[in-house]
Amino acid sequence: MSAVALADATGPSPAERAVAYRQGVYHAIAWNFGPMAGMVKGEMPFDAKAFALKAERVAYLSALPLEGFIPDSLVGDSEAKPDIWDNMDDFKSKMQTFETEAGKLADAARTATALDALKPQFGKVGQACKDCHDNYKKD
Repeated sequence: MSAVALADATGPSPAERAVAYRQGVYHAIAWNFGPMAGMVKGEMPFDAKAFALKAERVAYLSALPLEGFIPDSLVGDSEAKPDIWDNMDDFKSKMQTFETEAGKLADAARTATALDALKPQFGKVGQACKDCHDNYKKD
């Protein structure tokens, strides 16, 4: 059996699994972040309970993507830029900021009854996303 056939028979490589993992986590973050953004933008009614649940999920998920950025995992249809691995300390710092700000949003959402109380912290979470995307995600 050829090496190519053997590789196909054993399934995705560790790098391919890492890409799939981090993309899955980011899709779950977007799934939960989107409705909160809709509430903040006035595109849907504010529901404090739903907002708190989504914020809690984003806070939990925010700690997960980093482990999917293993060495040599710039493969397939990844939207990651090579700059991540060239500037891993900065990337980790930006991911930590996202995690911290998402945690603060979840904390605030647990007791908030009005959207105006959440908008500033929601903006900080969005800015943390943007700061990382601007440097490390392909357009």
